[in-house]
Amino acid sequence: MLTSKNMTNRQIAELLIDVAAAHQLVDPKTYKFQIIAYNRAASSVEHATSELKDLWDDGKLDSVPGIGKSIAGHLSEIFSTGKSRHFEQISKGIPVEVFKLMELPGIGIKTAIKMVKEESKTEIKKKLDEVNKIRNKNKRHLLPYAQKIASELTKWLLDDLNCKNVQVLGSLRRKVATIGDIDIAVATNNPVKTIEHFVNFPKLQKIIEKGDKTASILVPGGVSVDLLVSSVDSFGSALQHFTGSKFHNIALREYANKLGYSLSEYGIKKKKSKKETSASTVNKFRDEKSFYNFLKLDYIEPEIREGTDEIKASMNHTLPKLVEVGDLKGDLHIHSNYDIETSHDLGLSSMKDLVKKANELKYEYLAMSEHNPSKSKHTEAQIVDILKRKREKVEQLNYSLSKTKNNSVKKVFNSLEIDIMPDGLLPVSGVGLQTLDFAIVSVHSSFRLKRNEMTKRVLSALAHPKVLIFAHPVARKINQREGIDLNWEQIFEFCVKNNKILEINSSPARLDLPDLLVRDAVNAGVKMSINTDSHHLDHMDGIGNGVSVARRGWCEKKDIINTMSLEKFKEVIQ
Repeated sequence: MLTSKNMTNRQIAELLIDVAAAHQLVDPKTYKFQIIAYNRAASSVEHATSELKDLWDDGKLDSVPGIGKSIAGHLSEIFSTGKSRHFEQISKGIPVEVFKLMELPGIGIKTAIKMVKEESKTEIKKKLDEVNKIRNKNKRHLLPYAQKIASELTKWLLDDLNCKNVQVLGSLRRKVATIGDIDIAVATNNPVKTIEHFVNFPKLQKIIEKGDKTASILVPGGVSVDLLVSSVDSFGSALQHFTGSKFHNIALREYANKLGYSLSEYGIKKKKSKKETSASTVNKFRDEKSFYNFLKLDYIEPEIREGTDEIKASMNHTLPKLVEVGDLKGDLHIHSNYDIETSHDLGLSSMKDLVKKANELKYEYLAMSEHNPSKSKHTEAQIVDILKRKREKVEQLNYSLSKTKNNSVKKVFNSLEIDIMPDGLLPVSGVGLQTLDFAIVSVHSSFRLKRNEMTKRVLSALAHPKVLIFAHPVARKINQREGIDLNWEQIFEFCVKNNKILEINSSPARLDLPDLLVRDAVNAGVKMSINTDSHHLDHMDGIGNGVSVARRGWCEKKDIINTMSLEKFKEVIQ
């Protein structure tokens, strides 16, 4: 059981599972509730979209569902000192290899201990190599990747005439940033034939399991897909039950219990009193709205079913009207192939083709926001000259738009994504900045500065009057790089006071701001923009990724500046 100050969420989840197992070994009866608590916390950490270390830095570790005071205290000790005395005491005398072997299918802590005691070092090494293979295989998938696979399977399932409805379940339906297995529910009149159709999916690699009501298959990419079949009249109940999250469902069951009802994947039934001898009738629901309404609740969108305060808001009729893709009027972070002589990557599509794509998306405006010219390869005068030429290019494009009828796009803004240097300065002079309609700033280097230094760095860049948007603010790359460490209260306060905008970046590997910080930003009154950071016109179709993050953060249309009309947005930048 290894610990360190900079543990990732995956490492923390594994650690909590190990602690639960150690309690199980000592005395499963005495530590029953501790075992449940640690396993619950591990599940919560695994699905968290913000690093726990960052939440701890912000004093918000207790905001994660499933992390109680006791576990939060032990994690705080790890983040402070690199170890936990309690965890060390619990695992004392248990070889480190035992916890690794428990990752093998069907291996509990007692079996793992027996293996370490009785098997040769060579055999143990083989099994540990197998564990490493499983770890690599079980890597979580980016949301858009999982959505693409699910979309293909949904289309295949709908080819079955017995299939009346199909919907994804679990973390994929809640649009969590990364996805493990894919779960799908089907409403069908003939479960046997529907399951048979499912296991004949053209891209099938392996049938894992095939039963009367469920089936599992393996598809390319090592992705496991589980199918649940339901009757048409109970489909809404099944959707609610298996969409989760676990903490939402626990809270909903507790709420229903107070009303005298019990919930299941089949529906809602009145709890039987001691005097009643016959079982009560199950109320079935074809759709989830009817399910929630039966409990005197407003319908709760899947993205916010995370066990925070959504049920209370539903009871009080104060749920937000979440932003939708159709609310967006433009994309403010687009990279064209205009050769701006940057040290970063250029876009692959022309400005003209990007505008054509924006017309297809019914946008009113968009912004060409290429990376700044390379400072190391140009003089200040050369950078200004490049930016003036780019401005002329955009002006020519706008003139062409003014002469063209039937365009939804009325305006292309001249923007620039500018690196924030380690000292907080911008590699573009004031004269260069004046060529722009507005500027976007972002961190692309020196990611490990201490919190105070990093915060000062960002605020210094945001202070320039031409700077409007802080792009991909956490600077994370999902499954590749953790985000930077910032004092978010200071960032939020500065943005509100100075009318600065935080970006929700739709790039699949970023999805940044993360949803928990989006929720905090909404509560602080910060305005945001949802952008694609496109480097090719096809990337513009990915705006829904960012909308999903915004919805998980309880964003309404009013919280997002690029839901504004062109005229209203012009007022913002003026």
